[in-house]
Amino acid sequence: MAEKKVVELLVDGGKATAGPPIGPILGPLGVNVLMVVNKINELTKEYSGMKVPVTVTVDPETKEFEVSVGIPTTSALIVKEAQIEKGSGAPNTEKVGNLTMEQVIKIAKIKSPSLLASNLKAAVKEILGSCVSIGVTVEGKDPKDVQKELEEGVYDDVIKAHEK
Repeated sequence: MAEKKVVELLVDGGKATAGPPIGPILGPLGVNVLMVVNKINELTKEYSGMKVPVTVTVDPETKEFEVSVGIPTTSALIVKEAQIEKGSGAPNTEKVGNLTMEQVIKIAKIKSPSLLASNLKAAVKEILGSCVSIGVTVEGKDPKDVQKELEEGVYDDVIKAHEK
């Protein structure tokens, strides 16, 4: 029995095509590249505008394939949620967007399976750290200040409401 081939790709959510890099990688494996691309796009359409990690597992004998979708990077989620084109080139001085605490919590919940955080509050803190590095404020404030407020319990009620 031939071993399954695993191909890891980074695709634009909902916009994968049969052209390079996907076609040339999957073509030699004998699968219907268009079917794979359609499946990838169906599974990633909610991540439109973001780079999404995708794993395609192909059985070279039967030509059957499976597509599994990873979670976009924290930065990609922040950029999408803040509706900005990209993070700041000078995050310490140039702020390029703002998120509400609700949006930060939403990102923390999406990312939580892949974070080291043990609870939602810790996950939110991790997302705030990413906001610092790409120049996005939270509630109109420096994310470092929001982290302090988080430690002081300012957002405990909001977070508790989302833990259910």
